[in-house]
Formats: sequence, C-alpha cells, structure tokens
Amino acid sequence: MSVPMGPRAREAALRRLAEDEFDVLVVGGGVVGAGVALDAVSRGLSVALVEARDLAAGTSSRSSKLIHGGLRYLEQLDFRLVREALRERGLLVTRLAPHLVRPVPFLFPLRHRVWERGYVGAGVLLYDTLGGARVLPRHRQLSHSRALREAPGLRSDALVGAIKYYDAQVDDARFTMTVARTAVQYGACVTTRTKVTGFLRDELPDGGARVTGAVVRDLEGGAELRVRARQVINATGVWTDEIQRLAGGSPGSGGSVTVQASKGVHLVVPRERIRLDTGLILRTEKSVLFVIPWGPHWIVGTTDTPWDLDKVEPAPTRADIDYILEHVNAVLRTPLTHDDIEGVYAGLRPLLGGSGSSSPTVKLSREHAVIRPEPGLVIVAGGKYTTYRVMAKDAVDVAVAGLGQKVPASVTDRVPVLG
Repeated sequence: MSVPMGPRAREAALRRLAEDEFDVLVVGGGVVGAGVALDAVSRGLSVALVEARDLAAGTSSRSSKLIHGGLRYLEQLDFRLVREALRERGLLVTRLAPHLVRPVPFLFPLRHRVWERGYVGAGVLLYDTLGGARVLPRHRQLSHSRALREAPGLRSDALVGAIKYYDAQVDDARFTMTVARTAVQYGACVTTRTKVTGFLRDELPDGGARVTGAVVRDLEGGAELRVRARQVINATGVWTDEIQRLAGGSPGSGGSVTVQASKGVHLVVPRERIRLDTGLILRTEKSVLFVIPWGPHWIVGTTDTPWDLDKVEPAPTRADIDYILEHVNAVLRTPLTHDDIEGVYAGLRPLLGGSGSSSPTVKLSREHAVIRPEPGLVIVAGGKYTTYRVMAKDAVDVAVAGLGQKVPASVTDRVPVLG
C-alpha cells in the first residue's frame, strides 16, 4: 500500500499538528521514535511525531547495519540484554521485516589452540540458543584449512581455526523510514523539519505542572505551532539531555537520566580488497571489530569513544581510522591502506550513565530506561537498534498509564512493517 509523505501530505500533517489534540506526541524521528509512533497508533491512540531534521538523520542511519544480539555482551554476563535482542532479531527475520532484515554469516577467527575453541564455542552455542526458537543456521566449528577456504584473504598465521555463526543485517535508514511509513499507514501524523522549542504546561492543584504538549517550529515555513498532547514521549537519543533541559529538568538528577554519546566510526572499502566469503568479527583490546559485507563494499568498524562535541556531524579522526586499519590489517594477507578507503562515517550511540568525556563508554550499559520525570512527559533512552521495538513498547506502556483509560496492550510483535 502506498503511503504519501510528500509536500501535500506534509501540509496536511502540519494542519493536524496545529488543530488536533493527540493522545501521544513523539519527539524524535530515529528508529525508537518511529517505533514509539507505530506502537502507540497500532493500539488505537492518536499520535503525532515531530523530527527536527529528517527521519534517521542521526544515529539511526550511522550504525553498523547489524540486527544482532551482541555476542560480546555475553562476556559481560549481560544475558538478559542478549536474550532480548536475539528474540527481536528472530521476530524481524521471520515475521516483521523479512524483506528488509536478512541473515549474514560471520567468521570468528581463533588464535589459540584448545582452550579458545572451547571457550568461544560455548559462548556461541549459548548465543544460538538464548533467542528461543531457531531462525538462523546454527554455528559451525571450522578447521584451519576450512577457515582459510572461507576466508582466503586472511593470513595463515592469523588463526588456528574459526567458528562460523550467523547474525542479521539491515539498511538502518531505510528500515527507520519504513517503520515511520507504517505508522502513517495506521493514522499517525509524522512531520520532519519540525523542531521542538519548548513545552506546554498546565498548572496542577498541588502547585505542580503537567506537560500538555510542545511548541514546535516549522523549519521550512517558519511558523510556530502549539501542539497539544495528553502525553509527550522524548525519544531523541543523544539529544535526550538537551530536551530534558528544555523541559526544565536537570539530567542526572532524581527522576531523570543522563545520556553519554559514544562515537562509532566505520570505514567503507571496496569488496574486492578483502577476499572473504563471510563477514568477520575480531577481538580487540577494547571490544570487537566487524568486517561486514555491504553490497559492493565492506563496512569495517567500529570505535567506541566518548563524544562531547557537535552531535549533528560527529567527526572521525585520523586516530579513529588508524585504529581500525591497525586491527583489521593484523589478520589480512594484503593490508588495507588509506588509499583503499572510499568512505568514512561516524554515528553516536546514546548510552545510559555517562557523565563526561572520561567515561569508558565500552563499559557503559546498552540497556534502555523509561522514566516519567513529571506528569505528561515520558523519556526513553539508551538501548540498541535491534531492541527498538521493546523500547517503544515500554515507553508507550508508561505513557498509557498516564492517560487514565484502558488501552490495548502492544501488538507490534505481530505488525509487519510495510513492503
């Protein structure tokens, strides 16, 4: 079904923003905001979503393009997060978006004999089973010679064998846009280039106040709109703290959250420069490094460092690029050079609990949090791209509790996205 989202549809949506009162107003058009809009509207609520730039303009278009459980989180004993992400991966691959999310094999090279095969093998076996029903092929143990047949571009002395396992990947920006279009199909009012500049409030009998909407500026036409809503959900990712301050809150104080931006840099190199039949995951002293097939290219990354500068265009540095090249070249038969790099992009992860540039973001939680700092306002922050639907469900559950009416439970585990 075609869902119009062109200039005329935008004009109509702006009129709705100015004239209607909504059950839920979502601030932020990344994958979580789009997911919140879809979750709320599919429960029968009236929903508006405003985004200051474009859908997926920030983090949701600059990820590693993976739908995965996070194999490395098993070493951190974060079994709940891995289980949740793997279950979401299974839903996306089989029911919600099999046309957009597809399986992809990865090779995990082993550097040590005996103990590492057993240790990593046990972890990958757990990874295979935590998600419940099997939807992807199970992992396989590969000998040294078999691993090199699958990955002839690796140095022979860089591994003693390997484990092949499966995850999934997605075009992150396209997926976010499709989730938003699905919400529009259900009746949500979605606008881009509409920036929240303040919040509307009504005084309460006890002397407090309740958020009753937002002041929104149309960045195309310049008009200022007063958008009325019974509940406002802040799903702005790395801009969470800024929106909290705009609402009069103090990030990190009681009843609020603090979000630390973590920069992840990726290199894009031609497919022919690395001879692999699968993706690749490598251990580093800090985290892991992926080599991910992406059409005629490989995506190689990522980094994980605190970022407190410009959030609109986070800048890769020479040190970021050299770090990635150093670690991937440690296993490649023919090393990559700076001349092989056809593109570089950087995204910001919104991680819970950071408090300044000295925070070790590799160790910060990938869990998410949903809070209500004041009546009428809900904040959802943290999390992973893969778990966007759970984050959205949890946020809408909290918002529904503030509506004071009976609303159906979430149905997005059974709502396929368009296409």
